[in-house]
Formats: sequence, structure tokens, C-alpha cells
Amino acid sequence: MAAASEPVDSGALWGPARPEPPPTRFHWVHGDNIRVDPSGMRATRVESFAHGVCFSREPLAPGQVFLVEIEEKELGWCGHLRLGLTALDPASLAPVPEFSLPDLVNLGHTWVFAITRHHNRVPREGRPEAEAAAPSRPPTLLVEPYLRIEQFRIPRDRLVGRSRPGLYSHLLDQLYELNVLPPTARRSRLGVLFCPRPDGTADMHIIINGEDMGPSARGLPAAQPLYAVVDVFASTKSVRLVQLEYGLPSLQTLCRLVIQRSMVHRLAIDGLHLPKELKDFCKYE
Repeated sequence: MAAASEPVDSGALWGPARPEPPPTRFHWVHGDNIRVDPSGMRATRVESFAHGVCFSREPLAPGQVFLVEIEEKELGWCGHLRLGLTALDPASLAPVPEFSLPDLVNLGHTWVFAITRHHNRVPREGRPEAEAAAPSRPPTLLVEPYLRIEQFRIPRDRLVGRSRPGLYSHLLDQLYELNVLPPTARRSRLGVLFCPRPDGTADMHIIINGEDMGPSARGLPAAQPLYAVVDVFASTKSVRLVQLEYGLPSLQTLCRLVIQRSMVHRLAIDGLHLPKELKDFCKYE
């Protein structure tokens, strides 16, 4: 919960008056080289480096994050994942453009940001570009559990990538949490959302491992349905969706956080007298 000294706009919170959005899924319309698994949660490019454009199945709600984790990389290609939003209905696209940049963008009403190994931060208004390009160290999850973007606050726990359990996983997890590793690395988590403004437009924000990169596009039509765009391009081969909890965290999540914060090494969780399902949830989520 937010600190008492830091009031939060109640309109930014999810609750009875503002139900949480449904779980995110990939749309059945996608590029020719994409295969979406039966759950709609994983998208894999099966050949070449292009024809990897995917969309969210439903338009996003304001403040809802379409969050993906990079699962597989493929050597030999130049370029990385691309994220964005479109006001075009994916079902109306026949065929799906080969590239999100520039093909899909050239159709209009589409905003796409190309993720690179460095320099993904957008300069803030009134701040020099050098400040935006400078590396930052986001607060740890224990210090600030929420990411605040304009009028929204989003739990940072699931926004941050995590390594696979192993001998050095506790060290790698710290690198993800501090956003030291390249955003194009395997297991990095990247998301896109939009924030409405009083003038009827919206800003598009990109999130990388729990850190807001700033408004990467402005002037989006907030009143129109906006679908997420994920281009599984070049060196990025496969991504999976990560679901977020926007309201109060579930009891399962609270138990996981307490267990994780009490253990120095995730492999030590195997020694706890807990059900296997809970131990796996603590190790891998």
C-alpha cells in the first residue's frame, strides 16, 4: 500500500467502482511466421526474422499493461523486440504487415517503439536529453513496491524480470531489479500502456523491468479502442505474457513475497516444508 505521506489519486486505483481488466491474451490475427500456443499466452516466430507482428486480443483499458517476457533469442539477426499501440482493429488487417516499423505504422493510427540494448528512455519535458540517457537505479521492491506513471500506480513485483533458479539466480535477480541488464536480454520483461490526458488524448509509455521509460508517443486518441502491438522481430524469437494484479495482492502473492524475501537463494526454497505447487510458484514466478 502507498505510504500515508504519499496520497494516491483514487481514480487510479482498481476496485469495485473500477473492475480489474481481464487477463491479457494474444490475438488470433498475427504475422505469417508467428505461432501462438493454445492458451494465447505465448507467441513464437518459427522462421525468418520478419512477419512476427502480434496484437492483444482485446483493446487495453487505461493504465492496463500488456506485459511480455522474452523467452527465447535467436542469434544471427540484427534488431530486437518492438512494442506499441494501434487504433486499427487487428481483425481488419488482411494480410498483417511484414513489419511493425515502418509497414504497420504507415497504415496510420499506430505508434511503435523499437527496443534497443541501450537508450530506450525518452526525455521528459523540461529535462535535457543527457539526463534521460543517463543510467538510473530504480528503487528496490522493498523500498517502493509500486511503479507510478502519471495517474496510475502499478505493482512492480511482476514487472521485473527474474532469472531461472540456479546457483547465481540471487545475483542475477538483483541485476534485473536494478535494470542493469540489457532490456533485450532473455527473461527481461517489457510492457506498454496508455495514460489518458485531460485534453482527450493519451500518452504511450514503455516499461522495462519495472522502470518507466517515459512517454514514447503523445496525442493518441484515448476515446478509441487501442490494441497492444508486439513485433517478435529479429533476435527476439519467443515471448510470453505475464499477468498483473492491479488491486490488492492475492493471499498467494503475499505468501510468495514473504517467502522470497526471507530466502537469500531461491534454491533454498526446495528445503522448506511446503506443498510443491507453492514452492514452484515461489521459485519461478
